[in-house]
Amino acid sequence: MTTAAIIVSAGNGMRAGGDVPKQYQRVRGKALIAHAYDCFAAHGAMDHIIIIHGDGQEDLLHTALDGRTVSATAAGGAMRQDSVWAGLTVAESLGADRVLIHDAARPFIPRGVIDRLCAALDAAPGAIPVLPVVDTLVRGGSQFETIVPRDRVHRVQTPQAFRLKALMAAHRGWGDAPATDDAQIAAAAGYAISLVAGDVRLEKITLPEDFARMEASFNQPVIGPPMISRTALGYDVHRLADREELWLGGVLVPHDKGLSGHSDADVALHAITDALLGTICAGDIGAHFPPSDARWKGARSAQFVAHAAQLIREKGGIIDFIDLTILCEAPKIGPHREAMRSAIASILTISAENISVKATTTEGLGFTGRGEGIAAQAAATVRIPVA
Repeated sequence: MTTAAIIVSAGNGMRAGGDVPKQYQRVRGKALIAHAYDCFAAHGAMDHIIIIHGDGQEDLLHTALDGRTVSATAAGGAMRQDSVWAGLTVAESLGADRVLIHDAARPFIPRGVIDRLCAALDAAPGAIPVLPVVDTLVRGGSQFETIVPRDRVHRVQTPQAFRLKALMAAHRGWGDAPATDDAQIAAAAGYAISLVAGDVRLEKITLPEDFARMEASFNQPVIGPPMISRTALGYDVHRLADREELWLGGVLVPHDKGLSGHSDADVALHAITDALLGTICAGDIGAHFPPSDARWKGARSAQFVAHAAQLIREKGGIIDFIDLTILCEAPKIGPHREAMRSAIASILTISAENISVKATTTEGLGFTGRGEGIAAQAAATVRIPVA
């Protein structure tokens, strides 16, 4: 089964304030739409990522994605269902069997939600994540009328997952009436929609204060068991070769040679990935992104770091600090240090103040001293809930 994620990002988001639509505003140094992209890209079930943008928003999208590669983009329409339809037709052209429709205003997509949605599609044509309603509900205008039972009432979130052919058939039969989401359209066509557990981290950004709330939430531990601190190390090596780009710490560094590997061979990000995975005993980078898998040929290593960070957050963990050391004779790392700190911080959605980047030579000794390759070692410190 081929799965496509469709990020719907064609709105103006005026209630959120700011000079640009909310999907292009930043939290922790990264646009909301880039956060959503990274969550999907870090999940192995996504074969395609499609972004639907507003008319005239191409430059904003290009800046927000900052070099991330998408399967396709397309302009949206006047109503949400028009934008979704544009994404569905692209997904169909890419040969997708299943689609996950997601609003860019929900930047953080827990891995477990995607897992539950994809599993639900094995038995149902559609599935949506929901949260229980915990407050008392009443019906009335300015005065109390009656209590609304909560046992069959849910809060609906995105992404919403569907078998592509079923959702396209439902859209064709819907008409021109506005629809709040795709589950409404699919249910009206007679398709059974499964409910799976959502996640509070999927909260939607709507108002200006939502940005401040989300910024503040990053370094706040989830209410629950006590947390312990863990530190793990990562190390990686790649050879230098002609006619290759040199990516280090998420930054394209000018040099006469580049690093050779299955992905972009960014040894710095690979070392950080292994360090992060080590803090949760999740194996190494090769177990998650095997070089034998063609999907990762030429891939940006930022995806690997984002994946490891997502796994940590799935466990309720908090990334506190990264210490990176790059070992090479050339190029000089100093001129690029701050750009690397900023790039790594953006991938991890933490402050650059929590990222240390250092460099050293090996005094002409060994493969790095001879200029044959570059090595990197990293240490990651995280807090993890006590089991």
